[in-house]
Amino acid sequence: MSRFAPVVPVAASLSLSLSLALALTACGGGVEGTPGGSGLRDPYFPKAGNGGYDVTHYALTLDYTPDSRRLTGRAIVTARATQPLSALNLDLDGLDVRSVTVDGTAADFNRAGQELTVRPRDELAEGATFRVTVRYAGTPAALTDADGSEEGWLRTADGAVALGQPVGSMAWFPGNHHPSDKASYDVTVTVPRGLTAVSNGEQAGERTQGGRTTYTWRTTEPMASYVATLVIGRYEIRRGRTKDGLPVYSAVHPAEAAASRPVLARLPEAMQWARDTFGPYPFSSTGAIVAPSGIAGYALETQNRPVFPGTPDVLLLVHELAHQWYGNSVSPKTWRDMWLNEGFATYAEWLWEEEHGGDSAERIFDALYADEEVFAFPPAKPPAVEDISGRPVYERGAMVLHRIRQIVGDGAFRRLLRDWAGEHRHGNADTADFTAYVERQAPGHDFSGVWEDWLYGDGRPARP
Repeated sequence: MSRFAPVVPVAASLSLSLSLALALTACGGGVEGTPGGSGLRDPYFPKAGNGGYDVTHYALTLDYTPDSRRLTGRAIVTARATQPLSALNLDLDGLDVRSVTVDGTAADFNRAGQELTVRPRDELAEGATFRVTVRYAGTPAALTDADGSEEGWLRTADGAVALGQPVGSMAWFPGNHHPSDKASYDVTVTVPRGLTAVSNGEQAGERTQGGRTTYTWRTTEPMASYVATLVIGRYEIRRGRTKDGLPVYSAVHPAEAAASRPVLARLPEAMQWARDTFGPYPFSSTGAIVAPSGIAGYALETQNRPVFPGTPDVLLLVHELAHQWYGNSVSPKTWRDMWLNEGFATYAEWLWEEEHGGDSAERIFDALYADEEVFAFPPAKPPAVEDISGRPVYERGAMVLHRIRQIVGDGAFRRLLRDWAGEHRHGNADTADFTAYVERQAPGHDFSGVWEDWLYGDGRPARP
């Protein structure tokens, strides 16, 4: 498309302008509403998410054939307008959009990079609930992050694994892909008979017809899209319950079946320990997905059941289960707050070690203090997008928590862990929320040095 407008005679220009104004009025195009923002100006992903509305529910109907690698989808996005809207954006990478409707009426749309801009026929009033239905198809792809890792739609020999941190979910469904906008989900997936499709939440249906099987999954608790997952392949399903009755649903790739049994057998034990340590579990079931080894270079805390690329060890299992509280239930407001996910989950590993015959958290802290790489940058201020998963976010973030523990003592620290998760259950929080919370919960203590030197300061702080 040319970026230069042709020269139009003045009279013709006035006529065209009048005609356009009349057309906009006739179709309800609205002169009062404004377009929602194309991006939420996240410090590291400025185009992620979109302004002007809040999603409450995603209903995804998908059909995937691994042999052809073709995905066909219909996404019904239910949302509430937070301003008068003349247009709104959804994030969608690749894939071909066939049609878009708003509340059942055809809407104009266009694509520009990851932005799908939708122009409803009638302006959406502030506070109104509306539904955008997008029909799309194509070959979903993996996305390469700034640190070289892959996310999005990762192909396997017999299917696919969808991983979304930080923005990969836009590779398989349109949405408001930023952790600050959480929603419930219904995911219905049809695959060739003999394959299994596993997503978040609870399985709500399964039926086979004409050589294809349809699986339905439902997530009623709020979920950020980056922890939504879909795994397709020849998985072995393992069901059970924890000692207090929480359902356990795990899907294990046959190549990992034997190796994973001893680790997954400890999942109920790890869950009970986590509940005792972090407070009431925020979701309706637990479990794990053990995907083929090598599919990704990382595990991910996908809601209800984390995804592991190959069999995890117990510490990695504990780390991803801790994320169900810290990251999934208490989600970051922006990606700058990543340490609130990873620092907490890393410290969970330290606590597990301490209570199960390993090193104490104090000894782990002391060992890390001698490691210069841990102090490359402050955990609350990663210098670039490729650093948000760097060691300082994880390990120096955990050291911040240990410094708080050193100041307030074990009993008060355990209460801080539980109450933080409870106070922000199913919500979002940022670093300022956390520092204010600690100071409110532990009056009489001075945390200024922790914040200035350990959380925000450059270089290695003085030894406590």
